[in-house]
Amino acid sequence: MSQSTLGHPESHSARYFALLYSAPTQHAILESLLKIEREILESLRPGLDHHVAHSRLQWWREECERTAAGQPIHPLTRTLVDTLTSGSAVGSPALTGLSGFVDVATWDLAGATFETRRELNAYCGRWSAAMSVGLAPEDWIPVGAAIREIELLGDLAREAHYGRVRLPLDELDGAGAEPGVLAKPPWPEGVAELLRARYQALRGEMISGLIRLDREQQPALRGLLVWAALAIRGSQRAEGALPDGWRPGKFDAISDAWFAWRIARQATTKRLRLT
Repeated sequence: MSQSTLGHPESHSARYFALLYSAPTQHAILESLLKIEREILESLRPGLDHHVAHSRLQWWREECERTAAGQPIHPLTRTLVDTLTSGSAVGSPALTGLSGFVDVATWDLAGATFETRRELNAYCGRWSAAMSVGLAPEDWIPVGAAIREIELLGDLAREAHYGRVRLPLDELDGAGAEPGVLAKPPWPEGVAELLRARYQALRGEMISGLIRLDREQQPALRGLLVWAALAIRGSQRAEGALPDGWRPGKFDAISDAWFAWRIARQATTKRLRLT
């Protein structure tokens, strides 16, 4: 499992730039959420005893319930609650959404597959609701769900290696492919076409959702907007690399750093342009 999948904003990743360019009021919230996600997803670490993993997730589910009730005991959730109650939240501080991190980790630990698009959408929506706590209005959740699906598709082969199939089974069946082929790119043309269509649909959903956001919110949401813009860019690169998986080029990190700065500046001046 890659570091980004475990919630660690490695240098030059979209998560890294989202945190780097977050408004001061948002930085502590996003940092806490990323660390909480990482702690929860440590339960999926290869080699960890299955019973230990289940016990960890059960503890975190109970901690999310305590946090929603305003009684957290873990240092990370206590920091999150303290930050939210200080008045820094931009979106809804509905802490019940935090359990979404546990829900998706439990799903992955069970090795469950997505039978339909509806199940995959629900999975990404639960993650987005958790990552939106105190950061963004409810309208952001569909955008966040699209970001998460792009992350999953970008790590498709590696995730498949660990038994996590990130495409719905009915769509794979329609493409004439077995789940096993996902771990070994280049992918068959049917899978490549499925991915191509999905990347295009996700970009459309994201741009549509971002256009609906109030322009006055752009400065406060600039970290998330950077994340979204980089996700769109990443999906374009991944689509262009099909039927193979995308591999970073020599100058991609430099290009992304410049691009992230430009998006953050546009958001700060309320002049974000994504099309």
